Amino acid sequence: MSTNNIVWHNHQVARERRAAQKQQKPVVLWFTGLSGSGKSTIANAVDEMLNRNGNHTYLLDGDNIRMGLSKGLGFTEEDRIENIRRIGEVCKLFADAGLIVLSAFVSPFAKDREQVRELQHVNEFIEIFVDTPLETCEQRDPKGLYKKAREGAIPNFTGISSPYETPSSPEIHIKTAELSIEDAAQQVIDYLRTHAYID
Repeated sequence: MSTNNIVWHNHQVARERRAAQKQQKPVVLWFTGLSGSGKSTIANAVDEMLNRNGNHTYLLDGDNIRMGLSKGLGFTEEDRIENIRRIGEVCKLFADAGLIVLSAFVSPFAKDREQVRELQHVNEFIEIFVDTPLETCEQRDPKGLYKKAREGAIPNFTGISSPYETPSSPEIHIKTAELSIEDAAQQVIDYLRTHAYID
């Protein structure tokens, strides 16, 4: 599709005004890790803490997105790349609105995560590696996905038949085997305060 006839329309209310209105610095918190690692659980806990702190947030979750925005996409490598591209663009829009965006997605490919980072403004992307051993994720298996993947019923399943590329230098590294959900969430909140994203 040609974009020759498409022109970006600048808005009178700029992102700086939207952020100032909310008295916070917009940022994308990108939770990545294996299925069952605790990404969504920790992101939910962080979202709750931010809400109680008076911050304006929105939480994007992998399964929820696939029920709407990415409905119809499968789990081939091509579809996964497109899924993350769409989410990255949504994160950019929400950050432009002055929000703190929490995104919990397996996002197994380092290149895709880097492309999402490049979409955002400087210092407005925080990669959070929810580091949980594969064995632990399989033991939890809250959706029964690992069992199905081991039986061959789910092709291209991350950690089993499709790779997960571990973040090389995430801003936040959460080792879930050593922390409670509350402590893991607090680690994120402490980072945001230390780096002046929130008061």
